[in-house]
Amino acid sequence: MNLESLNAAKRRVPNASVLINMVSKRVKQLIFGDRPLVKPLHPDEDIEDIVLREIADGKLVAEIDFSQAKNLPKV
Repeated sequence: MNLESLNAAKRRVPNASVLINMVSKRVKQLIFGDRPLVKPLHPDEDIEDIVLREIADGKLVAEIDFSQAKNLPKV
């Protein structure tokens, strides 16, 4: 994993849980045939690094639906 890409993605998405979920979901999408939103730097570039660059470049963002939160139990 490219630490530079990871740090750049962390600046865009500082919440580690959200970042992990974004990367996980996007990696699955790429494995199942979606096209990357950034050009791979080389043919052997790891999918995770491609996804981190997508996030760092602002091409991939998280949308959080807070309307679902009203159905959660109160603590």
